[in-house]
Amino acid sequence: MEKQTIIVIPGDGIGPSIVEATVNVLDALGCAFEYVHCDAGLAAVEKGEDLIPQNTLDLIAAHKVALKGPITTPVGEGFSSINVALRKTFELYANVRPVITFVGTKSRFEDIDIITIRENTEGMYSGEGQTLSDGGEYAEAMSVVTREGSARVLKFAYELARKKGRKKITVVHKANILKTTSGLFLDTAREVAKEYTDIESTEMIVDNCCMQLVMNPHQFDMIVTTNLFGDIISDLCAGLVGGLGMAPGANIGDKAAIFEAVHGSAPDIAGQNIANPTSIMLAAALMLDYLGMPDKADKLRTALRLTIEDERSRTRDLGGTSGTTEFTEAVIAHF
Repeated sequence: MEKQTIIVIPGDGIGPSIVEATVNVLDALGCAFEYVHCDAGLAAVEKGEDLIPQNTLDLIAAHKVALKGPITTPVGEGFSSINVALRKTFELYANVRPVITFVGTKSRFEDIDIITIRENTEGMYSGEGQTLSDGGEYAEAMSVVTREGSARVLKFAYELARKKGRKKITVVHKANILKTTSGLFLDTAREVAKEYTDIESTEMIVDNCCMQLVMNPHQFDMIVTTNLFGDIISDLCAGLVGGLGMAPGANIGDKAAIFEAVHGSAPDIAGQNIANPTSIMLAAALMLDYLGMPDKADKLRTALRLTIEDERSRTRDLGGTSGTTEFTEAVIAHF
């Protein structure tokens, strides 16, 4: 059988070290992947290439699956966001952000298990109609929402709920005020929900949702929403389980998927062997799920859980003393 090729984008700052750690973990799991490394972000610019080199785009297009470390978009150059550009290029319309409580983190809650599905290519991140007056006194941007774009991410969410055995989806919106854009998303959600009567469907206005997440997060199972709201809510959910270092991300379309750490590149701690690789390792577990390797995905999540429960192997951000290398060795030891 032909080996699965994974495009590896190490990224910037702490990216190369946590991505290397994750590749070591995948090898220890016996995944037998072929890896092709390529650059994007500052790492590419420093080599005299574009922020997203054409070679990187060609490799993702050819092999369909990428594992990506955190990337820095230089201020004032090219794309407003490299991540947004990649999502639009490959039509990665579904952003999947699960959060789960791990014992040993600084989480304020126990037993959190929420998946946020964010529409990834439309809304306020569509890039349409951004203008700034000559005097800098007036700015304007356009939010674009389509029924087709809404339906595909909603159906993705409901199908994922069935696959994962989830029982409830909360559609988050602001249709009471944004009657056209958010209203269209909500109207489409109601139509799609009729096809999935086995799953409980509820609706919640976005500001109330944020309050409810802080007050009683256990009422949520899965959340699906538009781009800007999903960006905010998924970070809020990460805060429930200890921060972005504990939250993975998957960007999935019909033709390709990119799995990533959702935190920043943290250049201030790069090269010091102190970064926590949990986010990118959890993203790798999402990748294993996507590739039809759920047993290996569960094995990785269990090993991470056991590693973090043991205070001797926690990284500094979790109150421990282990470095990236020691943490990775501890994860592998639990396989």
